[in-house]
Amino acid sequence: MTFPGFPSGKVRLTPIPGPFFTDLLPEIDQLGEMKVTLYAIWKLDRMEGAFRYLRRDDFAGDKRFMSGMGASPEEAGLALDESLDHAVGRGVLLRVTLPLESAETLYFLNTPKGRAAVEAIQQGRWRPSGDAQFPVELALERPGIFTLYEQNIGPLTPMIADMLHDAESSYPEDWIADALRIAVENNKRNWRYVEAILRRWQEKGRDERKSQDRRDTEKDRRRYAEWEE
Repeated sequence: MTFPGFPSGKVRLTPIPGPFFTDLLPEIDQLGEMKVTLYAIWKLDRMEGAFRYLRRDDFAGDKRFMSGMGASPEEAGLALDESLDHAVGRGVLLRVTLPLESAETLYFLNTPKGRAAVEAIQQGRWRPSGDAQFPVELALERPGIFTLYEQNIGPLTPMIADMLHDAESSYPEDWIADALRIAVENNKRNWRYVEAILRRWQEKGRDERKSQDRRDTEKDRRRYAEWEE
């Protein structure tokens, strides 16, 4: 598969500490270790709570991630365990097993908070509450409005890009996506028509039931056409 490139517009970024590139990257010599390290950084950044951690199941339960770890579930599972061992051995991840009956193993990123959490667990001063973690898994990013415009209307120009930026700050993203869809369905592939729809929704209100079943009436089409003129 050929990577199509990063999309235009707003894309959520994942902060990676500078020492990853200066100290760690030159030393990592196993692809699986690189994958679990980057995945842990990405996933922990999207979780909530003062102390963030992962279990083995958090890696293994993400089908998209595991599809890149091996050709079969068995192979992927073995590669995951080996890669986690490499990351722990290198000191990127901290592994700690909860005491007493649960004997559950947790993985923390080797940061000041991660080290403090491991120390607290070992001293019996802290343990997870048991509450379900906020679900996070790899998924294809939803196209931004810049990408949707290029795919459905035409090439971006500096003027259109400025208009899209303005639209992002004025209308919900799903409104813009739906207005683009309506323009395509009505064979009105121009930004003026899309903007007319958005203005009408903002000023007259939007029928959410209509947007949910993704239909547009002939009466609406005439109204949008009037706005376009």
